Amino acid sequence: MPGFTVAIVGRPNVGKSTLFNRLLEQRKAIVDDQSGVTRDRQYGIADWNGKIFNVIDTGGFVAKSEDVFEREIRKQVQIAIEEADLILFVCDTTTGITAQDEDMADVLRRSTKPVLLLVNKVDNQERALYATEFYSLGIEKTFLLSSISGSGTGEILDEVVTHIKEEPDAIETDKDGNPLPKFAIIGQPNAGKSTLLNALVNEERTIVSDIAGTTRDTIHTHYKLFGKEFILIDTAGIRKKKNVHEDLEFYSVIRAIKAMDEADVCMLLIDAQNGITAQDVSIFSLATRKGKGVVILVNKWDLIKNKETNTARDFEKQIKEKLEPFTDVPVIFISAAEKSRIFQGMEKALEVYDNRNRRVITSVLNEIMLKEIERYPPPFARGYAIKIKFVQQVPTAVPSFAFFANHPDSVKEPYKNFLENKLRSHFNFSGVPMRIFLRKK
Repeated sequence: MPGFTVAIVGRPNVGKSTLFNRLLEQRKAIVDDQSGVTRDRQYGIADWNGKIFNVIDTGGFVAKSEDVFEREIRKQVQIAIEEADLILFVCDTTTGITAQDEDMADVLRRSTKPVLLLVNKVDNQERALYATEFYSLGIEKTFLLSSISGSGTGEILDEVVTHIKEEPDAIETDKDGNPLPKFAIIGQPNAGKSTLLNALVNEERTIVSDIAGTTRDTIHTHYKLFGKEFILIDTAGIRKKKNVHEDLEFYSVIRAIKAMDEADVCMLLIDAQNGITAQDVSIFSLATRKGKGVVILVNKWDLIKNKETNTARDFEKQIKEKLEPFTDVPVIFISAAEKSRIFQGMEKALEVYDNRNRRVITSVLNEIMLKEIERYPPPFARGYAIKIKFVQQVPTAVPSFAFFANHPDSVKEPYKNFLENKLRSHFNFSGVPMRIFLRKK
């Protein structure tokens, strides 16, 4: 199913983040490049036996007073229940069952979503004995683990992937049977997603239909604009929940991830008044890791006062510095409220869609790239010359290129970056992440 999402919930200090890193097999999901990125809400992509799913760590919410704390924790659990497909409820054997654990178990038992109870910090026989009291919480599937050492995580992952049902994606096509491009508007709350959507809807009266989304909670709108057709995936204004503040970052993140999974191209909306934040960068890097095309729309540009000739150029430069190393991304300055340049945004998204589907003829690829490699060959490794003799594009959804070499393992990251930059300079892959592979010839 597109975008199966697992949420990790539990009170603070039970080891949720350690488990999260263990599932992702990496130390940190979001790289902090400035303060303001919430360290307690993280998301990433896990892969177990070829099944790929999203993982969200809800973080332990720590607030000043007990009652606010309970309310916030409960709110996050509620969102996780509504938005995720499966919930991992983490407790700590060393403290035994607390009132908060019972409270949370109570909420989770009433939900229809599958819940796995994970009793953490079980790293010896004595603790395993203490862990048995957690069976009294009445959650059928209970697992003992130690997220620090990793023992027990394999069984948990085996169980998680049994819940992932492969459903064929519903493909919407034009009158000639070609699949329609799918665009998702993503970005932080208050960046103007709903305004942009409404500007597009109100501007254009030839909306063919509203198709109920293939996954719960995303609405697909079928557009015909300037002779082109596409599907817009809307996550912005769906079902305003009474009990959830729209500004809850966690909520918007789950929504963005779901939309990304369905889209071909993501339009990342950035608020011109705030500039690009660490949260924007992490949403961007998640979209590129998922192999999606990206267009950056800087919204509310009309509110920036005293613009000089180079204001937009300098702003774009700042954005690209934050996005390094992947900077071959179109940036468009718009105002959704004023409806200025929003159609340029759409045209650019259509271009990026074409770039993502671009196939380069093998003979042309070799003629151009082998000359570049001859001009600037890979550095010697352990005293021998590395020779790259042939290159071809691999038939995948994300533009991928295989370079065949005599010592493929000796080609390091900087040279791969060189190859990618040369491919980008000769062929238009703007807005699209690229994969470079070295294979034994």
